[in-house]
Amino acid sequence: MNTGKETFNVNFNFMLLPIYPFISSIVFLAAAIFVGLLLLRLTFSYTDPNPFGAVGRFAFKIRKITERFVYPAARLLAQFRVNIKFAPLVTIFLTVIIAYFLLGIIQNTFFIIDVLTAALATGNIKALIGVLLYAAISIFVLFIFIRFLSSWFVFSRSTFLGFVGRVTDPVLIPLRRIIPTVGMFDISAMLLLLLLGFLQTIIRNIFGF
Repeated sequence: MNTGKETFNVNFNFMLLPIYPFISSIVFLAAAIFVGLLLLRLTFSYTDPNPFGAVGRFAFKIRKITERFVYPAARLLAQFRVNIKFAPLVTIFLTVIIAYFLLGIIQNTFFIIDVLTAALATGNIKALIGVLLYAAISIFVLFIFIRFLSSWFVFSRSTFLGFVGRVTDPVLIPLRRIIPTVGMFDISAMLLLLLLGFLQTIIRNIFGF
Protein backbone atom coordinates (compact mmCIF):
# COMPACT_ATOMS: atom_id res chain seq x y z
CA MET A 1 0.00 0.00 0.00
CA ASN A 2 1.39 3.42 -0.96
CA THR A 3 2.03 6.02 1.72
CA GLY A 4 0.94 9.62 1.39
CA LYS A 5 4.50 10.66 0.60
CA GLU A 6 4.83 8.05 -2.15
CA THR A 7 1.55 9.18 -3.72
CA PHE A 8 2.74 12.78 -3.52
CA ASN A 9 5.97 11.95 -5.33
CA VAL A 10 4.21 9.98 -8.08
CA ASN A 11 1.75 12.80 -8.75
CA PHE A 12 4.59 15.31 -8.81
CA ASN A 13 6.71 13.42 -11.33
CA PHE A 14 4.12 13.33 -14.14
CA MET A 15 2.92 16.90 -14.51
CA LEU A 16 4.49 20.07 -15.96
CA LEU A 17 8.23 19.48 -15.56
CA PRO A 18 8.44 17.16 -18.63
CA ILE A 19 7.51 20.23 -20.73
CA TYR A 20 10.57 22.12 -19.49
CA PRO A 21 13.13 20.63 -21.96
CA PHE A 22 10.99 21.84 -24.88
CA ILE A 23 10.68 25.36 -23.48
CA SER A 24 14.36 25.48 -22.52
CA SER A 25 15.25 24.55 -26.10
CA ILE A 26 13.22 27.50 -27.39
CA VAL A 27 14.89 29.91 -24.94
CA PHE A 28 18.34 28.52 -25.78
CA LEU A 29 17.69 28.87 -29.52
CA ALA A 30 16.44 32.44 -29.17
CA ALA A 31 19.48 33.36 -27.05
CA ALA A 32 21.85 31.68 -29.53
CA ILE A 33 20.33 33.60 -32.47
CA PHE A 34 20.58 36.88 -30.58
CA VAL A 35 24.20 36.19 -29.57
CA GLY A 36 24.95 35.38 -33.21
CA LEU A 37 23.57 38.76 -34.29
CA LEU A 38 25.68 40.51 -31.66
CA LEU A 39 28.81 38.68 -32.81
CA LEU A 40 28.08 39.76 -36.38
CA ARG A 41 27.65 43.34 -35.21
CA LEU A 42 30.94 43.17 -33.33
CA THR A 43 32.67 41.76 -36.41
CA PHE A 44 31.27 44.45 -38.69
CA SER A 45 32.25 47.20 -36.25
CA TYR A 46 35.90 46.18 -36.59
CA THR A 47 35.95 45.33 -40.31
CA ASP A 48 34.04 48.55 -41.15
CA PRO A 49 32.60 47.41 -44.50
CA ASN A 50 31.63 49.82 -47.26
CA PRO A 51 28.24 51.23 -46.16
CA PHE A 52 27.05 51.37 -49.78
CA GLY A 53 27.89 47.74 -50.55
CA ALA A 54 25.81 44.64 -49.89
CA VAL A 55 27.81 43.74 -46.78
CA GLY A 56 27.57 47.30 -45.47
CA ARG A 57 23.79 47.37 -45.92
CA PHE A 58 23.52 44.02 -44.14
CA ALA A 59 25.70 45.33 -41.31
CA PHE A 60 23.40 48.36 -41.00
CA LYS A 61 20.36 46.08 -40.67
CA ILE A 62 22.10 44.05 -37.95
CA ARG A 63 22.96 47.24 -36.11
CA LYS A 64 19.39 48.53 -36.38
CA ILE A 65 17.95 45.27 -35.01
CA THR A 66 20.31 45.11 -32.03
CA GLU A 67 20.73 48.82 -31.25
CA ARG A 68 18.04 49.04 -28.57
CA PHE A 69 19.70 46.20 -26.66
CA VAL A 70 23.31 47.32 -27.13
CA TYR A 71 22.74 51.01 -26.38
CA PRO A 72 22.36 50.59 -22.56
CA ALA A 73 25.65 48.66 -22.47
CA ALA A 74 27.34 51.32 -24.61
CA ARG A 75 26.05 54.04 -22.30
CA LEU A 76 27.41 52.15 -19.29
CA LEU A 77 30.82 51.69 -20.91
CA ALA A 78 30.93 55.36 -21.87
CA GLN A 79 30.42 56.34 -18.23
CA PHE A 80 33.57 54.41 -17.34
CA ARG A 81 35.45 55.67 -20.43
CA VAL A 82 35.65 52.22 -21.98
CA ASN A 83 35.53 51.82 -25.77
CA ILE A 84 31.86 51.40 -26.68
CA LYS A 85 32.83 48.91 -29.40
CA PHE A 86 32.91 46.36 -26.59
CA ALA A 87 29.21 46.98 -25.86
CA PRO A 88 28.09 43.89 -27.85
CA LEU A 89 30.35 41.74 -25.63
CA VAL A 90 28.74 43.17 -22.50
CA THR A 91 25.32 42.57 -24.04
CA ILE A 92 26.27 38.96 -24.82
CA PHE A 93 27.36 38.46 -21.21
CA LEU A 94 24.06 39.91 -19.97
CA THR A 95 22.11 37.77 -22.44
CA VAL A 96 23.69 34.61 -21.03
CA ILE A 97 22.89 35.70 -17.47
CA ILE A 98 19.31 36.63 -18.36
CA ALA A 99 18.73 33.36 -20.24
CA TYR A 100 20.13 31.37 -17.31
CA PHE A 101 17.89 33.06 -14.74
CA LEU A 102 14.88 33.01 -17.07
CA LEU A 103 15.21 29.24 -17.47
CA GLY A 104 15.53 28.91 -13.71
CA ILE A 105 12.39 30.99 -13.16
CA ILE A 106 10.41 28.92 -15.68
CA GLN A 107 11.57 25.65 -14.16
CA ASN A 108 10.83 26.96 -10.67
CA THR A 109 7.32 27.98 -11.71
CA PHE A 110 6.60 24.52 -13.09
CA PHE A 111 8.04 22.97 -9.95
CA ILE A 112 5.86 25.09 -7.66
CA ILE A 113 2.70 24.32 -9.65
CA ASP A 114 3.52 20.60 -9.63
CA VAL A 115 4.22 20.41 -5.90
CA LEU A 116 1.29 22.64 -4.95
CA THR A 117 -1.13 20.59 -7.08
CA ALA A 118 0.20 17.31 -5.68
CA ALA A 119 0.11 18.58 -2.09
CA LEU A 120 -3.51 19.66 -2.46
CA ALA A 121 -4.48 16.40 -4.16
CA THR A 122 -2.89 14.22 -1.46
CA GLY A 123 -3.70 16.44 1.52
CA ASN A 124 0.00 16.76 2.40
CA ILE A 125 -0.15 19.77 4.74
CA LYS A 126 3.59 19.73 5.44
CA ALA A 127 4.42 19.92 1.74
CA LEU A 128 1.74 22.58 1.22
CA ILE A 129 3.26 24.86 3.86
CA GLY A 130 6.72 24.26 2.45
CA VAL A 131 5.78 25.02 -1.14
CA LEU A 132 4.02 28.25 -0.10
CA LEU A 133 7.22 29.41 1.64
CA TYR A 134 9.21 28.30 -1.39
CA ALA A 135 6.86 30.19 -3.72
CA ALA A 136 7.13 33.38 -1.64
CA ILE A 137 10.92 33.32 -1.98
CA SER A 138 10.57 32.58 -5.70
CA ILE A 139 8.40 35.68 -6.15
CA PHE A 140 11.06 37.76 -4.41
CA VAL A 141 13.71 36.22 -6.70
CA LEU A 142 11.53 37.16 -9.68
CA PHE A 143 11.33 40.75 -8.42
CA ILE A 144 15.12 40.94 -8.18
CA PHE A 145 15.35 39.58 -11.73
CA ILE A 146 12.85 42.19 -12.97
CA ARG A 147 14.77 44.91 -11.14
CA PHE A 148 17.99 43.78 -12.82
CA LEU A 149 16.32 44.07 -16.24
CA SER A 150 14.75 47.41 -15.42
CA SER A 151 18.13 48.87 -14.47
CA TRP A 152 18.88 49.03 -18.21
CA PHE A 153 15.73 51.03 -18.94
CA VAL A 154 13.77 53.97 -17.50
CA PHE A 155 12.85 53.31 -13.87
CA SER A 156 9.78 55.11 -12.55
CA ARG A 157 8.61 54.91 -8.94
CA SER A 158 4.99 55.29 -10.07
CA THR A 159 4.91 52.09 -12.13
CA PHE A 160 5.04 48.37 -11.38
CA LEU A 161 8.81 48.70 -11.48
CA GLY A 162 8.49 51.21 -8.69
CA PHE A 163 6.60 48.61 -6.64
CA VAL A 164 9.35 46.09 -7.35
CA GLY A 165 11.90 48.62 -6.16
CA ARG A 166 10.03 49.31 -2.93
CA VAL A 167 9.76 45.57 -2.20
CA THR A 168 13.43 44.80 -2.85
CA ASP A 169 15.03 47.98 -1.46
CA PRO A 170 14.82 46.96 2.23
CA VAL A 171 17.05 43.97 1.47
CA LEU A 172 19.27 45.23 -1.34
CA ILE A 173 20.17 48.63 0.12
CA PRO A 174 21.72 47.21 3.34
CA LEU A 175 23.57 44.62 1.25
CA ARG A 176 25.04 47.32 -0.97
CA ARG A 177 26.42 49.05 2.11
CA ILE A 178 28.23 45.84 3.08
CA ILE A 179 29.22 44.52 -0.35
CA PRO A 180 31.04 47.01 -2.59
CA THR A 181 30.70 47.01 -6.34
CA VAL A 182 33.27 45.14 -8.41
CA GLY A 183 34.35 47.49 -11.16
CA MET A 184 31.13 48.55 -12.91
CA PHE A 185 29.05 45.63 -11.58
CA ASP A 186 26.91 45.51 -8.46
CA ILE A 187 27.23 41.93 -7.16
CA SER A 188 24.97 42.36 -4.11
CA ALA A 189 21.90 41.17 -6.01
CA MET A 190 23.82 38.16 -7.35
CA LEU A 191 24.93 37.13 -3.87
CA LEU A 192 21.39 37.62 -2.58
CA LEU A 193 20.08 35.30 -5.29
CA LEU A 194 22.60 32.65 -4.24
CA LEU A 195 21.53 32.98 -0.61
CA LEU A 196 17.86 32.73 -1.53
CA GLY A 197 18.58 29.64 -3.63
CA PHE A 198 20.35 28.04 -0.65
CA LEU A 199 17.37 28.92 1.57
CA GLN A 200 14.99 27.27 -0.92
CA THR A 201 17.12 24.12 -0.87
CA ILE A 202 16.82 24.03 2.93
CA ILE A 203 13.04 24.44 2.70
CA ARG A 204 12.78 21.59 0.18
CA ASN A 205 14.76 19.30 2.47
CA ILE A 206 12.87 20.26 5.63
CA PHE A 207 9.38 19.96 4.15
CA GLY A 208 10.12 16.86 2.07
CA PHE A 209 9.40 17.83 -1.53
